[in-house]
Amino acid sequence: MLFRSRMMNVLFSLSIVLFSYPLQAAGFFSQMAAAPPAGVSPLHHQLLQLAPNATPTALRLAAQALSCADPSAERLAVIDYSLPSTEPRMWVFDLHQHQLLFEELVSHGQGSGDAVANAFSNVPDSHQSSIGLFRTMNSYYGRNGYSLRLDGLEPDVNDLAFERAIVIHGADYVSHDFITQTGRLGRSHGCPAVREDITYPLIDSLKEDQYVFAYYPDEEWLATSAFLRCESSTPMHLAEMK
Repeated sequence: MLFRSRMMNVLFSLSIVLFSYPLQAAGFFSQMAAAPPAGVSPLHHQLLQLAPNATPTALRLAAQALSCADPSAERLAVIDYSLPSTEPRMWVFDLHQHQLLFEELVSHGQGSGDAVANAFSNVPDSHQSSIGLFRTMNSYYGRNGYSLRLDGLEPDVNDLAFERAIVIHGADYVSHDFITQTGRLGRSHGCPAVREDITYPLIDSLKEDQYVFAYYPDEEWLATSAFLRCESSTPMHLAEMK
């Protein structure tokens, strides 16, 4: 009886090992699959996983800029002005919770183009959008309703955003109905306007010391932006960048 009992225990233990081994192996290979490929930063890989429809280059540069400015940032919005306004081109990420919070339409300025933006500036009254890295400030109620102030972090590129009142706000001209009627979104005075239905939750997800990265393949900016040239392993203080 004692021998039979020991054999039963051995067989039971062996069955547990055999059953758990595939699960452990699956977990191991799942972790391997989730690891960034060679040459891809962990943040870039995270953004690619969460927003597979976004332009990879825009996500790569957004990851590079954020890693330079604030590697521990919690939230990031990426705007890709290389895409037409008829397509979703704004993604809001919760980096700590590994979630894509929003994938949205967003407008550009009247001076930047029609359905496709191709001109950007930092000049007051240009009605053009600005590119580069922004830090979010406080929310407030203004002439465009609930809005979010932006602090442009790149000299001569977007650092007059606050002075120009470049803010995130909702607008009735940002909608699929408007696209159906006109073939494009309406345009702002340079602000990244969003759908009215999501104004409150989107702004609340980004307000107060989060980040917005607006991308366009502008050769001069790509070649000179300090946020795109520092090493992620040695992030620079924002005060040094302004």
